Amino acid sequence: MKRFCTKFQNSILLALTAILYLGCYAVFFGLLGIENKQLLVLSRTSVVITFSWIIITYLLTAIYGKFDVGVRKSRPIIISLSLTTLMNDVAAYLLLNIMNRNEDNNKTFKIEFAGVFVCIMIIQLLWIALLTYAGNGFYFMINEPLRTLVIVREKGDEERLRRIIGVFHRRYSIAGVMGYEDEGIDEAINNCQAVFLYDLPVPERTRLVNECYRKRKSIYFNPEISDILVHSSRQSMFDDTSFLVCEERAMSFEQRIIKRLMDIGVSALALIITSPIFLIAAIAIKAGDKGPVFFRQDRATLRGRTFRIFKFRTMRVDSGNRSVTKNDDRITPVGKVLRKYRLDELPQFINILRGEMSLVGPRPEMLENVEEYTKELPEFGYRLRMKAGLTGYAQIMGKYNTSSRDKLILDLYYIENFSIFKDIQLLFQTVLVLLKAEDSTEGFKGRPE
Repeated sequence: MKRFCTKFQNSILLALTAILYLGCYAVFFGLLGIENKQLLVLSRTSVVITFSWIIITYLLTAIYGKFDVGVRKSRPIIISLSLTTLMNDVAAYLLLNIMNRNEDNNKTFKIEFAGVFVCIMIIQLLWIALLTYAGNGFYFMINEPLRTLVIVREKGDEERLRRIIGVFHRRYSIAGVMGYEDEGIDEAINNCQAVFLYDLPVPERTRLVNECYRKRKSIYFNPEISDILVHSSRQSMFDDTSFLVCEERAMSFEQRIIKRLMDIGVSALALIITSPIFLIAAIAIKAGDKGPVFFRQDRATLRGRTFRIFKFRTMRVDSGNRSVTKNDDRITPVGKVLRKYRLDELPQFINILRGEMSLVGPRPEMLENVEEYTKELPEFGYRLRMKAGLTGYAQIMGKYNTSSRDKLILDLYYIENFSIFKDIQLLFQTVLVLLKAEDSTEGFKGRPE
């Protein structure tokens, strides 16, 4: 049986994916079809909603991720697919109510069948969870953890790599950790299935990548800046010789206009929608210690220009200008709530409306941090090639205590692969940050107030 499942693994996982999406579709149409018979027959309503369902599912899956069992852990998959399904449900449900406004049904627009809609969402979420755990269970039942070798520059990196890879212990079994200069490294590669290369000198990393490729081993390595450029390059032929072209990246005039219009429209709408939160937060902060509502601090943005950022004050007035650490006792009770759910950053929509920030871009760092990080890593200044943003690739994929080097790599990936669609994608993905609030706001000596 296991041999059969292994042979047809991809087909079985594809079938599970189809069952998952078809199940969600059937629940929505089946339950709402009890009172809306047009959903269960070939009609204009069923066709329009079906096509919208397919298109929205495709777009949101590209943003939040697909049913990639065996690659991601169950919880992130469930969160991603649940967000996709919930947004899809809301769009289809509103479309149904709009199409029900006609001469034979509702004379005016009405929101109907709300109770049924809630039941649909609950059933779909349970279905997604069930199929996700079943899919990952099936994958790891027939696939043993890959025997993994970790190669590091310094032995001090061993603990961090064991912790990071250990999160995926069902996929990788660490057989050993070696320094890149250790003897017997080629033999160790022979005896493993996957190799992680971390922070190695480029010449040695290149040699080991070639060795792993020759021996058909899975290779994982953290990128250098040159790797980001290669990733965003294009192939060009000069006579019969192939070159990779890394041209200077800059936003076109049209992209700058669209990005600025998005900033103005979304930030203005956000300020209107969140105005009740502004009022409640202001009252709570004032009631807490009678201090100022807002915190202001100079930050760096495009080409090193400085601006004064606005945030809700979450720390005591006399807390000084030191970065936040984990369990920092300077944070007020109200501040803990605001920081946990990122509500302290809402006033930055004012900065965006004023043109000092953008919705998406590298995180605006404290001036002291920029100076410190640049001394340690001169390339850190490359982040200033794009206007600072409220959210961005580094904020979504990383944490506040992510190292300055890793932040730089993530920000450069965004800058070198910029597109308006990427900005929209990152705006939608920001929701995921709120769902992992405690991880993403974990303090260190790098998180500014």
